[in-house]
This record gives sequence, C-alpha cells and structure tokens, in this order.
Amino acid sequence: MSLEHSIAIDGPAGAGKSTVARMLAHALGYRYVSTGDLYRALALEVIRRGLDPYDEAAVVDVAKSVCIRVERSECGGQRTILNNEDVTEEIRSAEVDSVVSPVSVYSQVRKHMVEAQRAIAYDADVVMDGRDIGTVVLAESAHKFYLTASAEERARRRQLDYARQGRHVDLADLVEEIEKRDTIDSTRQISPLRPAPDAVVIDCTTLSPDEVVDTMLAALRRPASCFTLSQNS
Repeated sequence: MSLEHSIAIDGPAGAGKSTVARMLAHALGYRYVSTGDLYRALALEVIRRGLDPYDEAAVVDVAKSVCIRVERSECGGQRTILNNEDVTEEIRSAEVDSVVSPVSVYSQVRKHMVEAQRAIAYDADVVMDGRDIGTVVLAESAHKFYLTASAEERARRRQLDYARQGRHVDLADLVEEIEKRDTIDSTRQISPLRPAPDAVVIDCTTLSPDEVVDTMLAALRRPASCFTLSQNS
C-alpha cells in the first residue's frame, strides 16, 4: 500500500477526530487507526508501574519494553492491546487523560510510536487520527484534515463521554485540563500539534459528525449520497 492513499486527521483533544475518522473509514472501506490509543496505552503502563510521567528516562524505558498493538474490532473500530491485555476501555479514564500528553512529548517515545504507526499504514490504506499524522506519520499523504473546536465545546463533549461511563467531572475542570493539554501538545519540541500546510481545516464547534464527514467526502471528491453515514456506523 502507498502512504499517499491513506488519510490523515489531526486536531486537539476532544475535537471529534475518533468519531469522524471511524465514520470516514467505514464510508471508504479503509482501516481505522487511532494513534492516540497507542500513547494512551503507554500512559496506562506508566501509571500501573507507579512512575513519574515527567521522568523522561523512565518513560522511554517503558516505551521500549512494553508490548502495545492495535487490532481492528468487529464493529470497524479499534481494540488496543497492552501486554496481551485488552485495555480499550481502561485507556479512556480521566487518569490516563491527565498523563498521556506528558508521556508523549519525548523524542524517543515518538520515534518508536511513529515507526509502528507507519508500519500499519504500509500494510493497508487507513484513516488515521492523532496529533502529528499529517505533519509526520503520513506526511506523504495527499489527503489531510485538521479538526478543531472551541475548548468549551470540546470539554462539553468530554464531559458527556465521562457521563456515559458513570462519572461526573466538573466542566470548568475539563476546560482547564484541555487548555493545558493544548499547550503541551502545541509547544512540544518534537512534532508539535499544528495543521499540515496542505491540510483542510474544519471547525467542528457547531457541526455534527455527519456534517464533518460530508465536508471531508466533498474535499475528497466523493459524493456523500454514495454512502450511508451515521454516528453509530
């Protein structure tokens, strides 16, 4: 497969990348890959080992020693496997959310992860989402999107996600956490979060997932009427 044919989707936390990427992959018959889940699994392992996420040497050691892989789920989504354990649900915790950005900034960690992500894209055409997909992982891709939304809207979506898990998190706390994560992701020295120069930027603040996918299909010159799209696809 050629990396040029795969589709890169970047954007900050809570912009709706995963939902939209799954829907777009389903519409196109591509494999969906969430690179953030690889970093989330690493963050979970750092937590389990009781390590300081700001200890670069310790985090790099974990990245080199741990076994993380992603598999296609029956519904077309993604299962994340950490040391042969399915942690797909566990990596969605608030604790992992608070650790994933610091463990993702280190150059050796990102180098290791990027190699793994590119290997997946070489194996099959993918719709891949993350924070450096269009700028680094799939820089050769001819199809790049950058999704964004206001911090308040992204916090509201995250709050709804937590509510579905039976957890209540204060909205103001989530806004603060998201803004902090934005700062870390956009100012890191290695692969900072930013749109690729040739990316189509879509503000999703007031758009539904279906509307975002329709916009993407139009950019890809594929008519939305050819596909049946829904948030549960």
